[in-house]
Amino acid sequence: MTTSGDHDLRGAAGSLPPAATVASPLRRRAVRAWQGLLDWFEETSQPNPAVRPVTARAVRAVVGVWALGRGVNFLLMFVMYELAHAFGWAFGPNAQRVTTFLQFLSDWDGARYGRVSQIGYPTQLPLDAYGAVVPNDWAFLPVFPWLERIISDATGIPWQIVGISIAVLASGGATIMLFLLLRAVTSPTAAWWGAVLFSFGPMSFIFVVGYAESLYLFLLFAAMLLAVKRRYLWIIPIGLVASYTRPGILAFALGLGIVFVTRWFRRKVDPFPPSQLVSLMITGLVLAGAGLSWSWIADAVTGTPHAYLLTETSWWVPFVGEGHFAPFTPWFRMAWTFTGIIGVVLVAALIAAFLLWIFSRPVRRLGMVVATYGFGYGVYLFAVFLPQQSIFRLLLPMTPMLGDERLSSTRRRRIISLVAALVGQVLAVLLLWTIGFP
Repeated sequence: MTTSGDHDLRGAAGSLPPAATVASPLRRRAVRAWQGLLDWFEETSQPNPAVRPVTARAVRAVVGVWALGRGVNFLLMFVMYELAHAFGWAFGPNAQRVTTFLQFLSDWDGARYGRVSQIGYPTQLPLDAYGAVVPNDWAFLPVFPWLERIISDATGIPWQIVGISIAVLASGGATIMLFLLLRAVTSPTAAWWGAVLFSFGPMSFIFVVGYAESLYLFLLFAAMLLAVKRRYLWIIPIGLVASYTRPGILAFALGLGIVFVTRWFRRKVDPFPPSQLVSLMITGLVLAGAGLSWSWIADAVTGTPHAYLLTETSWWVPFVGEGHFAPFTPWFRMAWTFTGIIGVVLVAALIAAFLLWIFSRPVRRLGMVVATYGFGYGVYLFAVFLPQQSIFRLLLPMTPMLGDERLSSTRRRRIISLVAALVGQVLAVLLLWTIGFP
């Protein structure tokens, strides 16, 4: 049976002939694809009947999971630190031996945040002997190091301890916000296991080092929850702070844009009052501008056009060499460099698999906000990032997709998911922190 919402969406693009009257097989497939897209928008717009009210007891249980998860993180990090110390493994960007456990938890990007907290950003981009921009601190947004500086100056606590403390505490807020977000869009079981897998996942060790990820995730999940509850203007202050914490707010703005279009064409079956229309439009535009503004700031301070872009792509040189940036090409460029045409085919297959996942029914049941954000962030990663070691860390903002019921629908799946998360964490701490780089 066709809903009136379907009629609204179809009317936006003109009427479509029945598939049986379309002579070309290609056109028939196009009609079926269009119908599938309409169904996706319609189903993601429907409330999930499995949603239940949240109790204080459930939130307390999530806090316990968060605490246990951080305990596992610290234990694994300490074991790897002891191994690195005992065997004299090189560590950090300067390939030096580890000294103290505190240094072990605050190196790599943590050291760059610390330097920004102490001396700020360079007014000139550093160049190599050939005049090319080399990796520098403009790649790291200011909120996290500013917090390190403010709290350290006010308390006298070293910035390393401050940075780790912010990360740990913010991960608690992120875990609770994720749980509340998932409880607003899916069943209690799926929401609970989403929070559990988030707490014990392969990259969860990032929550006990001096990185900004957990703070960004806390802000992102809070903004997504407000979007689900349609309190759009409240997103602006949270989104502005998030946009200067970690890259990625543009993907959220894209998701809000899709939500806006969908609500507009469904307004006859789902009222879209002027107050929500205007506030959603303003919020999306403000966040889009904020997401672009750091690039403008870097240009103005350094006097170098495209300073932020040149800084980000300077990390690509060891992998793919120098070259001009073009959106939607980095993944193909990386694949071609290392595996030729086979790699290009694999990237195309990965894109197809991602789209099939995003348009699958379990993802639809997560609702419009989560589904469109997942799509937007996937497009964002594909458009602007090179798939190297850091891609695993960059996938963390996709965490709300852990609400996919296929991960937790049976006891066997829950056990497999949790074991895979813990084994993955051991490998990640070893390969992406201790003997490799994140």
